[in-house]
Amino acid sequence: MANDPTRDTPTRLLDAARREFATYGIAGARVDRIAEQAAANKQRLYSYFGSKEQLFSKVLAAAYRDLSERVPVPTTREDLEQYVGQVFDYHRRDPSLVRLLAWEGLHYGDAEIPGEEERHAYYLNKNEALREALSLTSPQEVGHLLMTLIGIASWPFVVEQQRRLMAGLVAGSEDGWDQLRASLTAYGSAVINTRVTECAAHPESDPESESDPV
Repeated sequence: MANDPTRDTPTRLLDAARREFATYGIAGARVDRIAEQAAANKQRLYSYFGSKEQLFSKVLAAAYRDLSERVPVPTTREDLEQYVGQVFDYHRRDPSLVRLLAWEGLHYGDAEIPGEEERHAYYLNKNEALREALSLTSPQEVGHLLMTLIGIASWPFVVEQQRRLMAGLVAGSEDGWDQLRASLTAYGSAVINTRVTECAAHPESDPESESDPV
């Protein structure tokens, strides 16, 4: 697929880089191997993307666009109830995004990342949509909820060995996968219900509901 001549060179490079980075991380990935898999050369790669770090940033941006198309931001409470299951299904089909994010965290830690403004805008869009869907006012509270739901859905694909050891899930066990998905979706719904109920019962704890001091 990476060598398909009907696709343009940047697309072939991005696809090959996604596989390479998901497998080896930023430090371990090799530009010559990416170029070879894309039927291109290193000079062409650098002319398009500038550096290996910038290429990694573009790979992640493309992965996020794909996620957004396949799993749209929930805009209603009913959509949000299905969100964990949908994200789980996406990562089960292709776990490369969670692997890329894990490598990014190991490489950069809490330092600023290339393309940070674009990523921040992506999460702000999700935050605003969820605030409207849940009738919440605190972006911090919605951010905590979003991080929790994404963690529930994606963690089994970050630590595959724990998934096998803790849940006894082995390759080809469709019943096991269905049970895991159902459990995680139920936990996600419980988190949503708990947080929405608490925020409705204690609106004074919402930092945005308090007036600014004079």
